[in-house]
Amino acid sequence: MGLLLSFERRIYGVFEGLAERRAAHRGQPAHLVTGERGEQAAFFHLRALGYTVVGRRWRSERLTSDLDLVAWDGDTLVFFEVKARTARDRAPAESQVDPHKQRLLRQMAAAYMRQIPERYRASVPLRFDVLAVYLLPGGTEFQHFPNAFPRQAPARRRW
Repeated sequence: MGLLLSFERRIYGVFEGLAERRAAHRGQPAHLVTGERGEQAAFFHLRALGYTVVGRRWRSERLTSDLDLVAWDGDTLVFFEVKARTARDRAPAESQVDPHKQRLLRQMAAAYMRQIPERYRASVPLRFDVLAVYLLPGGTEFQHFPNAFPRQAPARRRW
């Protein structure tokens, strides 16, 4: 397994360079290039940790957002929101997953779960994680926030 992951990381380095050049050629904004690089790094990081990634940039026909990564952690299905940064001096990456983004992710997860036969859906444990990826000059750093927010939104208080 270690040899395969080492090979994957080398291949990732080659593809990362190609992706950056392709994005620059297309005139893609720098923040989108950073996001793509962060998602690629997150994919290989999670694989190295033993996650089974089953979805990347998953989209629903009915919703406008996407799921960055979907992976199995044992018998738990984890929906990852990847937040990439090229520096640590701005607002923390994980702080960008506000209640509005959480609502979108819950909707996307519900759409994803509709692919699973109905009789099994309720028995699949779910989790929402945030993975902050810092693409720094000295190397890539990861900060993982498991169970970053609950499966269901907290009940709203009515006065």
